[in-house]
Amino acid sequence: CERLRAGGHDAFLVGGCVRDLLIPRPIADYDIATSAHPQQVQGLFRHTAPIGIEHGTVKVLTGRDATGVWQGVEVTTFRGEGPYSDARRPDSVHCVATIEEDLARRDLTINAIAYDPVGDRLVDPHGGEVDLRARLVRAVGDAVERFREDGLRPMRAVRLAAVLSFDVHDSVRRAIPMVLDSFRKV
Repeated sequence: CERLRAGGHDAFLVGGCVRDLLIPRPIADYDIATSAHPQQVQGLFRHTAPIGIEHGTVKVLTGRDATGVWQGVEVTTFRGEGPYSDARRPDSVHCVATIEEDLARRDLTINAIAYDPVGDRLVDPHGGEVDLRARLVRAVGDAVERFREDGLRPMRAVRLAAVLSFDVHDSVRRAIPMVLDSFRKV
């Protein structure tokens, strides 16, 4: 994040690592959302892999583990998404200008929190931190709409609730039976 910021770009830790940092719980991996485009990320770091460059994602390689496998951090340009015609992946992605726009496309409030470790600033436009304290799994926006986009999202919500011993918000609970058609497409 420091290198991205020094290069003139915004950079935030996002997703599960922020959630796990706030709970607290061990962090499995780190993801970064940035205003930098993939080519700019590749220009700032010596070792990268274009693992999802068509979707704005570059893996910044940080070293090899004990078995010799490269480890790294996924760095993705702030993005928005088009429709999900297959109920699993967006038909298209496009760059957006702010972290708030990027967070608006995410599934659950507890995964839609960003942290700027350089400026020590939390960005939480959907109330994820409040939901973490309440131990509650809630969708970003309308749960039915969010779950129809990606048929695996209801399962992810239930899995997270079970793993974290959280409650499922009523709107999520009501939405799940309404979106089974999307789940069946997956």
